[in-house]
Amino acid sequence: MPTLRRVVLAASAALLALLAAPAGAQSQSQSQSQSQSQTATQAPAAGELVVFAAASLQNAFADVGRLHAAAGGAPLRFSFASSSVLARQIEQGAPAAIFASADEQWMDYLQRRQRLATGSRRSLLANRLVLVVPADNAVNVEVKPGFDFAALLGKDGRWVTGDPSNVPVGRYAQQALTRLGAWNAAKPRLVRAENVRIALAFVERGEAAAGIVYETDAAVSKKVRIAGVFPPDSHAPVSYPVAAMAKHDTPAARAFLHFLDSEQAREVFRKYGFTVR
Repeated sequence: MPTLRRVVLAASAALLALLAAPAGAQSQSQSQSQSQSQTATQAPAAGELVVFAAASLQNAFADVGRLHAAAGGAPLRFSFASSSVLARQIEQGAPAAIFASADEQWMDYLQRRQRLATGSRRSLLANRLVLVVPADNAVNVEVKPGFDFAALLGKDGRWVTGDPSNVPVGRYAQQALTRLGAWNAAKPRLVRAENVRIALAFVERGEAAAGIVYETDAAVSKKVRIAGVFPPDSHAPVSYPVAAMAKHDTPAARAFLHFLDSEQAREVFRKYGFTVR
């Protein structure tokens, strides 16, 4: 298995591909930290909406953004990262007009700090938590209480998910493994990723023997396969709330929230495997 140095290098490389911006205009090879810093400090162009969204929404929101533009909507600038990173940037003054989180907790975080526009918050989508392995691994796992997670990893294997201390997918993963009795054995072999797409990249590259990600993330990769699905009652519901931000609550922002309810947008979300609420 890879050394710690290789693991860190892999994470850094994956991090470079994560941020998409104005309707896909920026190169996805830009570093996430640099792009996020620019988003946090630069005011939006006239009429432009800045949309902060969880990394797992990247493909779906990019497609919805193109449909929104084709329908004559305001120009969009997307920033995709961990919900925790985005929520903290908003707290610090980043000019996001819309925030879509991968869990309710980070939206609660902003609501407690009075960052949400009144009456704009709602739950948009749901997802499932899955166990993935590299595509050439044919193993199937019945994910149930007492299942032997360590056996899946082999003698020296590692597994990856988002950092459970702050990343939604990691929180869900810890809840599930704890409920199923596997967390204590799994914890020492965990690689903590900054967000779910970086976790997915570790498994794609064979840097981790297994990973816990969302079903929709597994679906966009040909380099991993789903080895098992976590029971819904093993963790909190995977919920995606969305809201307008109080400081940038404009008619254009409300119009985009309304567009997310359109049948066009719903078809995109279903295509990527989300459950539409």
